[in-house]
Amino acid sequence: MNSEKNLIVKHFGLRGIALFEAIKGLGGLIVGIWLLSLLHKDMETVAMHLLHFLHKVLHLSPDGHIARSIMRGAARVTHGNLLVVAGLAFLYVTIRFVEAAGLWLEKEWAEWFALVSGAMYMPYEIYELAHHPTLIKWGILASNALIVLYMVWILRSSHKNKKHVVESAPPKTAQPQEGD
Repeated sequence: MNSEKNLIVKHFGLRGIALFEAIKGLGGLIVGIWLLSLLHKDMETVAMHLLHFLHKVLHLSPDGHIARSIMRGAARVTHGNLLVVAGLAFLYVTIRFVEAAGLWLEKEWAEWFALVSGAMYMPYEIYELAHHPTLIKWGILASNALIVLYMVWILRSSHKNKKHVVESAPPKTAQPQEGD
């Protein structure tokens, strides 16, 4: 019965993480398309519209440090680096969707990929928390840590099950050869 519960937990857990990864991929797709839509636009005008939006929604000061950084960044954007960043966004999308599909299909390689990719982000997340802690950063670290711990549990459980199957298999007997 315990093994049955583990299979159900594994099935729904992997599906949940797969959906989470697909949503991240969808977000990356939206960003990539948005970046491509900026190719033939005046970036300083785009930055001004973004600052106006951020001022209305987040009450961001138009004269503050963030606003100045956005304007300086917009002045440095070129056609070439916009294409590079859009290309990186589409690479991210591909990775997230492949991972999501592998997890949905309960492939072991996807479980390992989810573990490694989740663990790779954690040092940066901890660094960011140490310098500028926010609830959002805590939430990101907590959700990532839960996914990493879950993947460790899944992979460890899978390894134990494989080991148990090998140990409980009947020993191979020598087969008679032709001519014996």
